[in-house]
Amino acid sequence: MDIGDIAPDFTLADETGERRSLTGLLESGPVVLFFYPLAMSAGCTVEACHFRDVAAEFAALGATPVGISHDEVERQAEFAAKHSLGYPLLSDPDGEVSAAFDVKRKISVLQTKRKTFVIDTDRKVIGAVKSEVKMNAHADKALEILRDRAAA
Repeated sequence: MDIGDIAPDFTLADETGERRSLTGLLESGPVVLFFYPLAMSAGCTVEACHFRDVAAEFAALGATPVGISHDEVERQAEFAAKHSLGYPLLSDPDGEVSAAFDVKRKISVLQTKRKTFVIDTDRKVIGAVKSEVKMNAHADKALEILRDRAAA
């Protein structure tokens, strides 16, 4: 999955158990879909909390951050509640969506690579951010991509 590609539609349960589709999420504006390896881990917590801390900036641009990992719904709920995240966390326990976005690891305890996709309302990928170690880069770069989109 890269810039210019059309993101595949999918439906997964969020941290409350509600089924969410990409198409449904896009009804309110662009989606910043960030894949992360493991809820409650140190790096993923830093990344998720940074998305939370800049949520007002995403909202001002009409965009919604959405996290996704292989963690079960209950683990996503615990993660969201513990850190007051305030945005959807999707559970992809079988890794089907991770595979469709080419972020599923072949051999690793951490089943998902850390990568973010900025997806416009037509499901077109308008940006991608990949960094396994710069946790704040994902939200910051996504905001930059969305600001450029708004200015165009």
